[in-house]
Amino acid sequence: MRVVEVTAYGGPEVLRIARRPEPEPGDVPGRVRVRLKAASVNQEDLKIRSGARAAALGALAPPLVLGSDFAGTLLDPAPGMPTGTRVAGFVPWMETGGQGTYAEIILVEPEWLAPIPDDVDYTAAASLPLSSVTARQAVDQLGLPSGSTVLITGASGVVGRFAVQHAVADGLRVIALGLPGDEYELGVLGAAHVLPVPRGASPAEITGVLTSLPEPVDGIFDAALLGPPLLSVLKDDGVFVSASQERMPTAERGISVSAVRGRPDQARLKEMLEQVAARKLITRVADVMPLEEAAEAHRRVEAGHRPGRLVLLV
Repeated sequence: MRVVEVTAYGGPEVLRIARRPEPEPGDVPGRVRVRLKAASVNQEDLKIRSGARAAALGALAPPLVLGSDFAGTLLDPAPGMPTGTRVAGFVPWMETGGQGTYAEIILVEPEWLAPIPDDVDYTAAASLPLSSVTARQAVDQLGLPSGSTVLITGASGVVGRFAVQHAVADGLRVIALGLPGDEYELGVLGAAHVLPVPRGASPAEITGVLTSLPEPVDGIFDAALLGPPLLSVLKDDGVFVSASQERMPTAERGISVSAVRGRPDQARLKEMLEQVAARKLITRVADVMPLEEAAEAHRRVEAGHRPGRLVLLV
């Protein structure tokens, strides 16, 4: 089967199409095979490819197959899903031993999967799982009651857009930090107030933007990893959840500080796919490219060419 391998750490040029044996039933006890139709490109893929995650990967080194999100068809039956079921999900990449979703066939745990409704195509389904589930888990981790005010940074990004929608669905009042020009769209997604922040803004610029808030917020989901400057607008005993362990602020004034770690959640993902089918959850596909053009896909994602998830067709 075809896969895209990271041949060495470096720029997009290190990605190469290669051939590997197809997985067989029972290769990993309990796992089932999925023939992929689509896989999306995530920021974490770029960090692994570049070598930024080399220390964390330890003995796991190139050649590697990147990718977490996927959509395809079941080749083996799974509980409640017969062979041939259209499915989507994401793999916890570290648990695959470097066998990600830039491939024609993958082995997955059944609980990583959810069926795709008939009205959702493979590209939309592949754009959803990791980002939307992580955003949902971040909002859950905040634990704020309905009516509370939450500040969501990086609201123009994929995770941030989902977080805005999930928070609004929970009855939270959302203040969104997004890119200039996205104010209208974020308002359509439900944000009560949008603060435009230019890409690459300095801590001083961020602090300046935040001074326009009339009062402190109850919680913050920091999808943009802006970190410590945000604490100035968080209430005493508030809740701060980051999308990563990077740039975590030090807890103060009774504030709870934690990071979300997106984990597969079959029930939640099934619900989200059904919401997409019902037009109650909006996902965006920025571009669709063939698997053979994975290197160019990485270049476009690094350039920040368009909002939304870039999807590879397998």
